[in-house]
Amino acid sequence: MKTAVAKFGGTSLANAVQFQKVAQIVQADPSRRFIVVSAPGKRFSDDIKVTDLLGQCFRLAAAGKDFEEPLHQVEARYREILDGLALDFPLAEEIDTLREHLKGEPQRAYVESRGEYLSARILALLLDYTFVDPAWCICFNEDGTLDAAMTRRAMGAALRPLQCAVIAGFYGADGNGTIHTFSRGGSDVTGSLAACAIGADLYENWTDVSGLLAADPRIVEHPRTVEYMSYRELRTLSYMGASVLHTDSVLPASDMGIPINIRNTNRPQDAGTMIVRKLPKGQKKYPIVGVAGRKGMDVIQVEKVMASDGSGFSAIILDILKQRQLPFEYCLTGIDSVTLIIRSDLLTPCKEDLFAEIRQELNPDYLGFKQNLSLIAVVGEKDSETNDANVRILQALTGAGVEISTINQGAGKLNLLIGVPEEKYEPAIRAIYATM
Repeated sequence: MKTAVAKFGGTSLANAVQFQKVAQIVQADPSRRFIVVSAPGKRFSDDIKVTDLLGQCFRLAAAGKDFEEPLHQVEARYREILDGLALDFPLAEEIDTLREHLKGEPQRAYVESRGEYLSARILALLLDYTFVDPAWCICFNEDGTLDAAMTRRAMGAALRPLQCAVIAGFYGADGNGTIHTFSRGGSDVTGSLAACAIGADLYENWTDVSGLLAADPRIVEHPRTVEYMSYRELRTLSYMGASVLHTDSVLPASDMGIPINIRNTNRPQDAGTMIVRKLPKGQKKYPIVGVAGRKGMDVIQVEKVMASDGSGFSAIILDILKQRQLPFEYCLTGIDSVTLIIRSDLLTPCKEDLFAEIRQELNPDYLGFKQNLSLIAVVGEKDSETNDANVRILQALTGAGVEISTINQGAGKLNLLIGVPEEKYEPAIRAIYATM
């Protein structure tokens, strides 16, 4: 029998009605044997996510202030869910355990992980599935990094003997039992790790949209849903702002070739988007599959005559960034120049010191700086020499009056990174989408 891992996000578990929808989806397909869950998300636009309420509890407790109000809101959210599902669950005991932790020396990761923990306990009770605490099998090092090899072995050992299970997402523990969490949206990573650990045939990621859209619907009106996309394309678009799936969740599944299906909990009849290594035969290839972007970038340009003449000029610049632990989005090199794209929020605090160090170490002929850049990623199939997608994109941007500040093209399939002024970001997205 085929085995699927199904992960349900916060909007899928926002209230009792959503829990019931999840139960119906799981019970509709016996292959959905392993379920990963997030903490309850927003019930309406002005609502507060449970994880955010737990974060408030931690900050107040850590500051020695009264945390009872947000803790009461957390308890009320789960009480509403339990009453709606008519389940008998020891919620008061769980909240008391959390309260006692908050009164001592609270740990942020432990407190913020309790949303997923309680969601998984409740859904396991509703489905009559085994509850699996990821503190048993998602293995972190003491420095908070994931031990992927140990996690795969531990998860396999924990899950394979079980017929069906519900696993809390988002967190794990190190060898001392200290809880660690992934970054926000990390339940996606838990789902991918579980799928790999058991060698699943499919990893389903259930959210509030019917698949991945080819562009941001806040910018482009009614963008099409992408039927198929490669792991690489999804990773690029996720990193650049297409927030349907956590970027780090793509790699484990892609390493084992496990397809990812992005589905809509509120419209389970929709096929959604399939993320695969290679398009099935007969599927239409789109020269441009999707476009996404991020604002808040700065450009540093360093020029020096004969910079590429065996002097290690580029290596010195990259070493300066490494020593400062300052990541860059991408680096362009020319005969006499190096151009770096760096997030503004990371660069601003150290800009003056960084420039002083570059001048001291490299004595450049020119050191330029430009603010307020947006970075746009365009991905696609580009499967023939006659494909003119690149040309159409550049022509569309020119026609829309969008200045191209930087451009970088990957080899092989269509993979463009285009820098444009922030004030032209939305016109640029619309112009690119119009060429699809």
